[in-house]
Amino acid sequence: MSESNILEISGLTVEFRSGGRWVTAIRDVDLTLAPRQCLGIVGESGSGKSVTALSILRLHPAKSTRIASGRILYQGRDLLTVAPGELAGIRGSEIAMIFQDPMSSLNPVLTIGEQIGETLRIHQGLNRADALAKAVGLLDMVRIPDARRRVAEYPHRLSGGMRQRVMIAMAIACRPKILIADEPTTALDVTVQAQILDLLAELVEEGGMALLLISHDLGVIAENVQRMLVMYGGLVLEQGPSA
Repeated sequence: MSESNILEISGLTVEFRSGGRWVTAIRDVDLTLAPRQCLGIVGESGSGKSVTALSILRLHPAKSTRIASGRILYQGRDLLTVAPGELAGIRGSEIAMIFQDPMSSLNPVLTIGEQIGETLRIHQGLNRADALAKAVGLLDMVRIPDARRRVAEYPHRLSGGMRQRVMIAMAIACRPKILIADEPTTALDVTVQAQILDLLAELVEEGGMALLLISHDLGVIAENVQRMLVMYGGLVLEQGPSA
């Protein structure tokens, strides 16, 4: 693994069980990600973008998924072979992910503060009061107004843009080294989309994170990353500078 890269994926092939047989979802995917770099993956629905991202943290259902080949090296460790306990410590703490739909990703019966605080209690050992106080600070950071009141509210009380900001706050709570953003602006209007993308860019610049941005929108990718991959049919067709 190159010392200049924090993540290297090589020859990754993922298969899913379907109808009693194994079907290839992505084949021989290669990519590298350096600290403070914004890397984009673009492609139509079904091209393998999310499959690639979810494979990094082994979030696919184990019984119906197999890694046919490849390596995913994070700081020299192959995430495909690390023990489940070690991987659980990496998820959310060192590598975090923002999912497509914040309404289905957030728990409807827990307050915003409880959901952000859970991450802090698990990975940083904070007590409930300290975790809640830090949650307020995180909501301020992602520019949610009246953060002290918002931590006591439930997801359905927030707009789509605010829910996405809550997801970002949860993802950056432990200052991860890599942030994976899977279609983070799909359901948002153009103005809110621009605000969310600007916020992600600031977090990369100020926090030193590496960003893996996934989208089907070539314009979003072109304007917000330095390097990009184009996927189609489970393959990486081309990659290079976004310009």
